[in-house]
Amino acid sequence: MAKTLHSKRQEVLVAAIAQQRRAKGLSQAQVAKALGRHQPFIANIESGERRVDLLELLALADIIELDVHALIDRKRQVEAVQPV
Repeated sequence: MAKTLHSKRQEVLVAAIAQQRRAKGLSQAQVAKALGRHQPFIANIESGERRVDLLELLALADIIELDVHALIDRKRQVEAVQPV
């Protein structure tokens, strides 16, 4: 399996996280604090430097009210256009 850190799927994920965080009017520092982390943790996720695992994604999604199901659907749409 190819590395996914700089894949189109990863780009969709980090864009969705950053967009939803901003839409909710939250700073990276606020989200990080809610997760019990430091701000660079969120910055590294949003910049694509750090992959987020499933449990982190679910916690993050709760804080920024990100619809994970819709995110999965978007990922599938990207794969339909650009197969993995």
